[in-house]
Amino acid sequence: MSSSVQSKRVRKSPAARRAEIVEAAAAVALTEGLECVTLRRIGEDLDVRPGLISHYFPAAEDLVAEAFGTAASAELDILLPAERPDGTPTEHLARFFAHASGPAYDDISRLWINARHLSRYRPVLRDRVAEQEAAWRGRLTDLIRQGVERKEFRTDDPQVTAIQILVVLDGLGAHANTDTSNRPEAVTRMAVTTAERELGLTSGTITRSVSPSTDPAADSSNTSN
Repeated sequence: MSSSVQSKRVRKSPAARRAEIVEAAAAVALTEGLECVTLRRIGEDLDVRPGLISHYFPAAEDLVAEAFGTAASAELDILLPAERPDGTPTEHLARFFAHASGPAYDDISRLWINARHLSRYRPVLRDRVAEQEAAWRGRLTDLIRQGVERKEFRTDDPQVTAIQILVVLDGLGAHANTDTSNRPEAVTRMAVTTAERELGLTSGTITRSVSPSTDPAADSSNTSN
């Protein structure tokens, strides 16, 4: 009798399999675009049949929307964590701006451009875009409101100020697909300048509040050690 024993393939739970599919789809959405999120493509990436993907997502549009929502939510949790136990509102806002700029932010900017364009024709995606817009707006509004309560910020309407900041960031992010190497510093800093003006902060307050723990460059250097 052979002493070799054929290992059995581990069967994943429905929740684990669905999470795996969504994670793979979100990765494709971020790096290649939502148009590349198809049942066949995700099946190939996971080395499973497209039929398995369609079992969890009968309509490809549902998977596309889920991929966008997952990627956008993950980025939001990096930029504006729901739980902020340490640091002041000003420091958290500085961290937000430190991460919401530069090449590292370009992928998520491209994804938002992509999603907003496709949402014109895809109702399920359109609803998910609206849901994510509300989540980002709400998270930033909460941070600003906390700053007002602690008398670090001054604004009559935290939500309006949050929208103003996000509109400027969206405008700058719209150029993620073009060369911005010659962009004037005053333009690059428009979102920070808007925040400082609308929150009653002196110029440079947010930039000075960036510490090694809030600087993306410091984060990347720490992970390499």
